[in-house]
Amino acid sequence: MSKIDLREYKGSLRADVKARRTAMDKRYKARLDSRIRQRLIFTYQYRECDTLLIYASTAIEVDTFGIIKHALQHGRRVALPRCIKGTRDMVFHYITDIEQLKPGSFGVLEPTEDLPQWQLSDGGLAVVPALSLDSFGYRLGYGGGYYDRFLSKFTGQTIGITYSENYCYRLNHGRYDVPLGAVLTDKFVRKINAKKEG
Repeated sequence: MSKIDLREYKGSLRADVKARRTAMDKRYKARLDSRIRQRLIFTYQYRECDTLLIYASTAIEVDTFGIIKHALQHGRRVALPRCIKGTRDMVFHYITDIEQLKPGSFGVLEPTEDLPQWQLSDGGLAVVPALSLDSFGYRLGYGGGYYDRFLSKFTGQTIGITYSENYCYRLNHGRYDVPLGAVLTDKFVRKINAKKEG
């Protein structure tokens, strides 16, 4: 069996998923986003967390603003990432209102630098973006490596969210890809036993 070019494989898959998401009917997407939000807020990971690490979604991603609003309204501490220019690192800052988010790296909404910073010792539940997820907890991200670097240090609980049509049994992954603790789509939630991948 010939060895696959992982960069080419991931690049092709990213382009395919992005094209399919861009073509999604807006009303259909909104229904799927609502289902994902409802599934998430009923998970034990979300119910038991007091700190939520989550991202500000873009137009082709699962909508996270409803989740953020729910978390803030129900007394959770909510932190979002800010990418550090010139690096592959990001830091999380606590927000108390969505209005505190401003366009940052890549045009994505981010918290401003002056807001209180989340620390690794704060722990929490991280809701992680993914173009695609598999049954072993591996994700296809956007290729920047920001979340892989973060996840390599993070010891709290993790849930990846994506649409069921972007879920597959197995994604080819590299040595630095970090499996998530759970996978959640508009159709199901699956807890991952990362040890079974070896």
